[in-house]
Amino acid sequence: MRITTENNFFSMLLCTMCIVSVSMAATVTNPIMWADIPDISIMRVEDKYYMAHTTMHMTPGVPIMESDDMVHWKTISYAYSTIVNNNMMNLSSGENAYGKGSWASCLRYKNGTYYVLTFSQTSGSSHLYTTKDIKNGPWKETKLPFWHDVSLLLDDDDRNYAISGNGNIGIVELNADLTGIKSGGLNKVLLTDPASVAGSGGLRAEGSQVFKRNGYYYVFNICWPSGGMRTQICSRSKSLTGTFEKKVVLKSSGVAQGGVVEMKDKSYMGYLFQDNGSVGRSPWIMPVTWVDDWPVFNNGTAPASFEMSDVSSGKGTGFVTSDDFSDTALALEWQINHNPDNANWSLGKRAGFLRITTGRTDANVLQARNTITQRSFGPKCSARISLDVSGLKDGDVAGLLALQAKYGFAGVKKTGTVNTIVMNNGTTQVASAELSANMVFLRIDMDFTNRTDKATFFYSLDSTTWKQFGNTLQMSYDMPHFVGYRFGLFCYSTKSAGGNADFDWFQIGSNVNELIDLYPDEEVSIKKDGLQYRSSEIVCRQQPGSSLLTIGCHLSNAGRMSLSLFDARGSLVNQVSDCNQNAGSYTINHNISSLANGRYIMRSQLDGKTLNTQPVLIIK
Repeated sequence: MRITTENNFFSMLLCTMCIVSVSMAATVTNPIMWADIPDISIMRVEDKYYMAHTTMHMTPGVPIMESDDMVHWKTISYAYSTIVNNNMMNLSSGENAYGKGSWASCLRYKNGTYYVLTFSQTSGSSHLYTTKDIKNGPWKETKLPFWHDVSLLLDDDDRNYAISGNGNIGIVELNADLTGIKSGGLNKVLLTDPASVAGSGGLRAEGSQVFKRNGYYYVFNICWPSGGMRTQICSRSKSLTGTFEKKVVLKSSGVAQGGVVEMKDKSYMGYLFQDNGSVGRSPWIMPVTWVDDWPVFNNGTAPASFEMSDVSSGKGTGFVTSDDFSDTALALEWQINHNPDNANWSLGKRAGFLRITTGRTDANVLQARNTITQRSFGPKCSARISLDVSGLKDGDVAGLLALQAKYGFAGVKKTGTVNTIVMNNGTTQVASAELSANMVFLRIDMDFTNRTDKATFFYSLDSTTWKQFGNTLQMSYDMPHFVGYRFGLFCYSTKSAGGNADFDWFQIGSNVNELIDLYPDEEVSIKKDGLQYRSSEIVCRQQPGSSLLTIGCHLSNAGRMSLSLFDARGSLVNQVSDCNQNAGSYTINHNISSLANGRYIMRSQLDGKTLNTQPVLIIK
């Protein structure tokens, strides 16, 4: 019998986030991110690609992502911390900004300056953000008139324009420093009903993105004619004051709204997005060629997959991450629902915990402030939390939320001096269970396979044995929120302010046994009993002819250590160890003679918190 760790198998489990970093030919699958990443605007600066996209009422806003290859992306910054301070964005006086906040943005670069131009129904303005350092800022804000779906054109003659609108598309010339409209400059209807080239009725042209190539100005728009589908159209002219030709450039699978980017090898790639059920609106990319100076998007078909010659491994990239809240700031993958109330959330009041304190009373979780969120993703995803409820007061509710207009949560409700585990489907409490301890573990699984769009809810008293409870939430992408489902960590009060909930950790993966971590801790090399490994690793080894599996692991702190072996379906097959241990390095011999050939997963936990998950391949 031979046992080896199978790193490539584990890499696939981690959604391409932990594999060797090399460039290679690869098959690219659309959507490139099965998540809510809409209204994308992409550009290349030297060897890096940058993307801005929409997250509506979440703050901070206008996430900026970076990529080496247009396939694998990671959030590196935000254009603003708050876009406006008013009742809607502060969830005050019964108001909210669901489905509003900031919408489609435009990302540009010229002469060492990065530009993000967006607009907001909530502020009634457009907002231009500029910086010399796209990763670290600072960003300078300039308020401009409200322009719907605005695109910024920084022309090569140093004149500047904003192109925007729905139905008819207008153009207005900006002054040299982009602080306002240029007096006497160009200001006109640029395109009259460009959607007519695709059909009549329905959604007319919007989502403008403007580019210049080979002397032509190209204006890309989306439309959705009556009886049709989301369609990408293009208008072109050699002069902004001349006549524009119009053409449908993609009508396939509802993939539309975006533009083109010149790649490092001088080829072109198109980027657009597609409505993708309750997970949200997801980005697609595809090759673009040019025929008679018209863009051709993958010969007119949105491809489910295609071959790409220069793709990196994606190591360290992604848009969600687990978190043990040991840092002094939230990871960039987190956003807060509406503007934060910074006096009532903290990473420092209790070291290693995220604390949310109630600052007022609210009728339900959708009005609660300081709900900390991350995206869901497909085809399936699972989020888990460790929650300390010792700080709750009578009338408080805290837990893990599936956030959208049609929401559900697994949480703890305190009534008098009694804590109860509850599952809510909207405002209706569907199930409850007794809770005598202060620590509880909550979990939500989401399934977006083939638009199944179902969420299920669980609780655990030890983070290992999970009990499903309540009913299934039938998720739906509802327009009042206009975003895909998110996982949310929340605490609110129905009676009096001042209670708090402490979140020890948040774990996320494609299933309950997977942990995606974009920010692994600093690791130390350990050598013990002939095993060489890093402090956060599990190392498994079996000598030829032996039926004992030798497992090496390291504990930085004393506590209850659990080693569990799961099969490839995620079912527990062996509880290897579950006992109190002092800090230090350990080797454990475990009899595996009864195990069949196949792939297994070894998980280590300390006091209910997962330290590491290691794939193991058994071959007899």
